[in-house]
Amino acid sequence: MKILVLNSGSSSVKYELCNIENETCLAEGQIEAIGTEGAILEHSQDGKKTKNPILAKDHTEAISKILKILTSPETGIIKNKNEIAAVGHRIVHGGEYFTESAIVNENVKKKLEECYDIAPLHNPHNVKGILAIETLIPSVPQVVVFDTAFHKTIPEYAFLYALPYKIYQQYSIRKYGFHGISNQYITERLSEVTKIPATKLKIINCHLGNGASVTAIKYGKSVETSMGFTPLEGLIMGTRCGDIDPSIPLHLMSRESLKTSDVQSLLNRQSGLLGISQISSDMRTIIKKSDEGNEKAMLAIEMFCYRAKKYISSYIGVLNGCDYIVFSAGIGERSPLIRRKIMSDLDSLGITIDEEKNSKCIGGCETDISDKKSKIKIYVIPTNEAIVIARETKKLLDNFTQKK
Repeated sequence: MKILVLNSGSSSVKYELCNIENETCLAEGQIEAIGTEGAILEHSQDGKKTKNPILAKDHTEAISKILKILTSPETGIIKNKNEIAAVGHRIVHGGEYFTESAIVNENVKKKLEECYDIAPLHNPHNVKGILAIETLIPSVPQVVVFDTAFHKTIPEYAFLYALPYKIYQQYSIRKYGFHGISNQYITERLSEVTKIPATKLKIINCHLGNGASVTAIKYGKSVETSMGFTPLEGLIMGTRCGDIDPSIPLHLMSRESLKTSDVQSLLNRQSGLLGISQISSDMRTIIKKSDEGNEKAMLAIEMFCYRAKKYISSYIGVLNGCDYIVFSAGIGERSPLIRRKIMSDLDSLGITIDEEKNSKCIGGCETDISDKKSKIKIYVIPTNEAIVIARETKKLLDNFTQKK
């Protein structure tokens, strides 16, 4: 059974074709700069990578190009698009409507549209992927898998903001949390690696990429996470500011005569590592510049690691102790420097890292990097959101078939 997993962004589509029977990736890639003359299709298959310019004026045309390369007579991994048994979509925000994955129908699409106002930067583009598949492969079943669903177990006292309660009742303003698909994978995978049931583990997962979050997972369930009503809250990220005094946007709006859209852009696209370093949003570039002595790059790294350390330390309290701290996603998986800085000076909490093991883990490794004396074990585990989406898709379709 072959499942196509799609992650549709504002100007990009990431894809992976999975054989769910043996949970292998048959092909993967992404299209970037959709709607521009610089659109690029990157494709990886059988260990070979290609990168070619394409024409893709919208998401439907982009996904059409993906289907074309997957079914190409010369290089295609499948003979025709009818071999795709289902399509699974990553959806960033399910609001309070969706606490589980769902098979796409008209009611689901309507509810997704009702979430647009609380996720304007993500959900409209996620839905474009669904509509494109309806046009290109109208007979194929589609499933939506939500980043917010994993956090449905966060208690009310933790997900509410200290605003008048009627605001929550009227507008559903609360902490939702994100990166839930990644957190689900890490929870399941750590249980497999350690051979300890997830229901017996207290985990802090540090999902550190361009978007970054820390999540406290107690006995298999999310109890707290750093992202909030939107993915803006919490850690310093590539271009997002993370936690700030809520009066700052109001102050800037009055001083700079900024519109709401200006503030949105400032906080989401011009801040974070990019804003501090004034160089890049890419941690690899910032580390390189730091090594060359750039003071702003050094500051950006220190601020990034300090914020993460604060969250980890507080979540040990939330969990009343912790068994495992996990680093995942691009920065977490590939940067020994960032892991070392975040884990430094935590020995009073029983956390010590093994410098040699940490320095050798620079990407693709799944390993324990904690010192033998560390009371809390530290792991690096590459995340795999696509396989979670594929599993959820198969599970829902199997259940639907059995009910019929």
